[in-house]
Amino acid sequence: MPRIRQSDVDEVKARVNIADVVGERVALKSAGVGSMKGLCPFHDERSPSFHVRPQVGYYHCFGCGESGDVYSFLRAMDHVSFTEAVERMAARVGYTLHYEDGGPAPETTGRSRLYAANAAAAEYFRAQLMTPEADTGRRFLGDRGFDAGAAAHFGVGYAPKGWSHLMDHLLAQKFTRDELLQAGLVSQGQRGVYDRFRGRLVWPIRDVTGQVIGFGARKLYDDDQGPKYLNTPETPIYKKAQVLYGLDLAKRDISRSHRVVVVEGYTDVMACHLAGVTTAIASCGTAFGSDHITVLRRVMGDDSSSGEVVFTFDPDAAGQKAALRAFADEKRFAAQTYVAVAPEGLDPCDLRLQRGDGAVRALMETKAPMFEFVIDQRLKDFDLSSVEGRAGALRAAAPIVADIRDPALRPGYVRVLARRLGLDMPEVQSAVERAARGADRAEKRETRKDSEPAPIAISVTMASLPNNRDVALERGAMMAFLQYGHRIEPDVFLRALQTPFSHPALEAVRSSLASTDLSQPGWAVAAVEAVREPFRSLAAELLTAEFPARTEEGAVASANDLARGLLVRELEREKNELLRGIQRVPADSDEGKRLRFRLRELDADRQRLVAT
Repeated sequence: MPRIRQSDVDEVKARVNIADVVGERVALKSAGVGSMKGLCPFHDERSPSFHVRPQVGYYHCFGCGESGDVYSFLRAMDHVSFTEAVERMAARVGYTLHYEDGGPAPETTGRSRLYAANAAAAEYFRAQLMTPEADTGRRFLGDRGFDAGAAAHFGVGYAPKGWSHLMDHLLAQKFTRDELLQAGLVSQGQRGVYDRFRGRLVWPIRDVTGQVIGFGARKLYDDDQGPKYLNTPETPIYKKAQVLYGLDLAKRDISRSHRVVVVEGYTDVMACHLAGVTTAIASCGTAFGSDHITVLRRVMGDDSSSGEVVFTFDPDAAGQKAALRAFADEKRFAAQTYVAVAPEGLDPCDLRLQRGDGAVRALMETKAPMFEFVIDQRLKDFDLSSVEGRAGALRAAAPIVADIRDPALRPGYVRVLARRLGLDMPEVQSAVERAARGADRAEKRETRKDSEPAPIAISVTMASLPNNRDVALERGAMMAFLQYGHRIEPDVFLRALQTPFSHPALEAVRSSLASTDLSQPGWAVAAVEAVREPFRSLAAELLTAEFPARTEEGAVASANDLARGLLVRELEREKNELLRGIQRVPADSDEGKRLRFRLRELDADRQRLVAT
C-alpha cells in the first residue's frame, strides 16, 4: 500500500483536536491550564489519572503509563492500522491526503471495510422502510408511538424478505462476500450465502463515535422461525459485551449530567429519548455486565458518588433476576445506583404509549436505591411472621448491607433492614458486622490464592523523584519547557535548555529535548518519544501534567521564571567555582585579573536575569 506523505500525516494531526477525539469515549474535565483529564480507557480505575494536553496533541495515563498522540489512541481503541487512523482523521477534518507514489488513495482494507459495509447496509435498510413491503414494519412502529421522524432519528430500517437482497445490493457497491460474512451481514448455509436479516425491522447499532458496527432486528411475521430479536454476531468491530445501544445519542447528556438510565430494549431507548430522558441506553442481545460498566464509567466521568445510574426492570421473575445480576456489579460504579419499576409492569415503551411522556419522566424520579430494592428481593422469600423466617432473612440480607461501600450510607440501611424485619438495631448491626468480617476474610484468601510475584519493573515517575530544591526546579523547568517552550523568551529558553541537570532522569529528558529540532511542528511530542527508557514515561508525565498556574498568562510568566531560575542557578554555580579559583592565584596575576573580570560579567548577567 502506498505511504501517506509525512507532511500530510503531520498536517492532519495538527488540525485535529485530540480532546474532541478522546472526548467521544472519555468524559474529560479541566485539569488546570491547557490540560484535561478523565478515567483512563486503557485500564479500570476509580479516580481519573488519564491526562490529555490538546495544545500538543498528546495524552498520558499516570496510572498505567499509556501515552501517545491521536493516531496511537485510535489504533489502540479501534484496532485500526496507522494508515487507517490517518485516513479517518483526514476525513474528519476534510483534508485530502497525498501518497508517495502520487497515485490516488488506496482502497481501505480490514476494519475500515467492515465499517463501510455496515454504513452502506444501514442506508439500504432505511430506504427499504419506505417501500410498500415494509408496511407491516411501519405499522409496528406506529402502534408503539413512533412516527416517521422518530424512525429517521434512530435510523430504523427494514430488511426485506427474500434470499439475498442486501447482499446483491452491497456486491454491486464493490464489497466482497468475504467482507459481508466478516461483518455479520450475511450468513453461510447449506444452500449458500444469504442475508442474515430478512423480513424484520432493523435498528443500527453504533459505537460511541457514531459509526454503525452492527444491527438488531425484530421479527414481524408469524412464518419467521427465528428468535424474536436477532443481532449481529461477534465480529472484529462488534463485541456485544461492550456495545450499548443509544450511547452515541446519549453520551453528551450522560457526560454533562453524570446520570445514565439503563433500559432493556431498543424501543425502550427510543421511548425514553422521545419523552425527554435522553440519557437512556440498552445492552444489545446480552445481559448488562462489567464491560458495559467500564464503557459507561468513562463516558460518565464516574469518579465520585454524585452521579446516578438508574436501572429499569420488569417486576417479573426475569426482571428480578436481571436486577440481582446488575447488583453483583453495582460496586464497580462510583455513582449511586437505583432501580425504577413502572406501575403494572409496564416497560418504558408501553408506559409512554399508555400514559404519555410525563409518565416516563416521572418513572425516573420515583426510583428506589438499588440496595433497598435488592434487600426487598431477598426478604420476600422468607416468612417474616416467624422467628425462623426473620433469622433466615437477616442472614440473607446482612451481607448486602455489609457490602455498602459508603460508610455514611451503611447505618441508614441497618435501620431500614431492622424496620423491615421488626428486629432491634443492635441485633441487625451485629449481623452486618459479622457479614463484613466474613467478606474481608474471603477476599484476603482469594487475594493470596490468586496473587503471583509480579516482575520488578524499573519505573521513574514524577512522584518518585526526590523532594529537594534542585530537583523541584528541574522538574518544574522541564514541565515548562515541554508545555510552554514556545512561549518562553527564545534566548532564555535556548540557554536554559543547554544547562545540564543534576538528576539523571530529568537530564535524560532535557538531553532529548535539547537535541530535537525545535523548528518542526510537534517538537515536544517528538522529544518525549525520543527519550530513552526507562525515562520515557516520566517525559510523558512532564508533558501532560497539570501546570501549577491559574491562567495561561500566569503559566507563561511562570515558565519564563523557571527558565531564568535555571540560568541563575548555573551562574551561581560558576561564581562559586570562580571564587574558589581566585583564592588559589595571586590577585595581580593575569589569571587573577581574568577571573575577577569573569566574576563581574556573571554578576551583571545575573542582575539582568533577575531584573527581567
